[in-house]
Amino acid sequence: MPVTQENDAKTPPGTQVLDLVTSSGSSHGTTGEEENNDLDYDATKWYNKKLFGKLPAYSSGLSQVLMVSFVCFLCPGMYNALSGMGGAGLSSATLSNKANIALYSCFATFGFFSGTIVNTVGVRWSLAFGGTGYSIYIGSFLCYKHTGNEGFIIFAGAWLGLTAATLWAATSTCNISYPTEAKKGTYMFIFWAIFNLGGVIGSLIPLAQNMNNSSGDVTDGSYVAFLILTILGAFIALFMLPTKNVRRTDGTKVIYQKNPNIVSELTELVKLLFKEPWIVLLFPMFFASNFFYTYEQSDFAIAFTVRTRSLNSLLFWLMQMVGSYVIGFLLDLKRFSRRSRGIMGWITLFILTQIIWGIGMLWVKGRSRGQTISLIDFKEGRYIGPMFLYMFFGFFDAVWQCYSYWVMGALTNSARKGAIYAGWYKGLQSAGSAIAWSMDLNEKPYKTMYGTTWGLLAGSLVVAFPILYLKVSNTTEIEKDLKDIKGNSEEILNELNIQKSSTVSKELA
Repeated sequence: MPVTQENDAKTPPGTQVLDLVTSSGSSHGTTGEEENNDLDYDATKWYNKKLFGKLPAYSSGLSQVLMVSFVCFLCPGMYNALSGMGGAGLSSATLSNKANIALYSCFATFGFFSGTIVNTVGVRWSLAFGGTGYSIYIGSFLCYKHTGNEGFIIFAGAWLGLTAATLWAATSTCNISYPTEAKKGTYMFIFWAIFNLGGVIGSLIPLAQNMNNSSGDVTDGSYVAFLILTILGAFIALFMLPTKNVRRTDGTKVIYQKNPNIVSELTELVKLLFKEPWIVLLFPMFFASNFFYTYEQSDFAIAFTVRTRSLNSLLFWLMQMVGSYVIGFLLDLKRFSRRSRGIMGWITLFILTQIIWGIGMLWVKGRSRGQTISLIDFKEGRYIGPMFLYMFFGFFDAVWQCYSYWVMGALTNSARKGAIYAGWYKGLQSAGSAIAWSMDLNEKPYKTMYGTTWGLLAGSLVVAFPILYLKVSNTTEIEKDLKDIKGNSEEILNELNIQKSSTVSKELA
């Protein structure tokens, strides 16, 4: 029976009535055929039942995205709170720069293959493994304060690059493939808001502990608190459901790879690039997506007292929550087609780039490396201008990241394909970060750091525009996702049982 699309009151326009599971092979996982596992749905399973009345089932895409959000709240959220203080809480940014170069060099190397790893071992183990790197990284700074061991910090940075690559590929896979098409902007806002709430709350810890600290280093208690929370985040990841058990809120299944093996996944990573050569137009945008952190979290943030850096970090991540809401709302406006929303998002991002980074030139023009300055404290009147600038840096960051994820989600609904996109995204993003941190370590002039960042952001948006105009359609047909993966979609589509999916949708509704 061929797939049809129902546009009733319960199914958002543009979403598929039924998605199916794909496999890397036959029952042995080797022939490359895909099979329909829709019959494996069991309404008696605890995770398929509604919890606490009106809350969605644990197996719903929304519940699983919330779980991912809290893992990131506790792991990268705490890392962000520490990084947002400048120098990872140390009075000098030199050591954290070295750690970041090691981090992003490894992140870039493993990032390209991180989607392959997620498709092979699954979301749960990728997240749990990824969370451990944040604990080791934060612990290394605590160790340094007492032993002066710089080597441990650099190793921890390299190790975090490896583990964070898998965590973010798994996170991106969920955010791209678990929402329905009509809710991808909303889900991205939910994730980004909760994730950055970690940075907000994490910033409150050193702010409270360092309120009377006028030096440049944070206290041991701040590092210990961050360490405990990141360990908890890695543990929570173990409670994620496998992708095969996840249903979107409209009852549809997520396209994933059954019985994968590392060889088939690596092969598909390369093949997909040849099938979609146009994706390279997004690569500059991916490359630029974390490039600005170096200037913001090192060159800019280091100019403040430690308690003011804690406050700056709090405001920065708070504005991330605001930015994710604004762009998420815009990208899910139902009155416009998806392509129109994509172009509107691009215009919004381009204008923000010119305004925020243009205003920022007023700050960088008056500063140079080696210049002797007194650290700015939040009790001083001169703090107001840079405070608002740093807040809007955070707002801009959220808009850029959420929009990038939305574009990838607009190109596919497949968890497998989404993981590959995420691998490219995180790999190129980390390569850009490694270069930016290396420039900072080599003490390139602030104007050079700033001008390079601004030009890269604006230029990459121009290069990416044709993708929005030519490749983002109003809906992603399931046939396209299946054909791009293996090319055996027709036989599978004819076997789908629409009535079964309709029953499942009602049970999950």
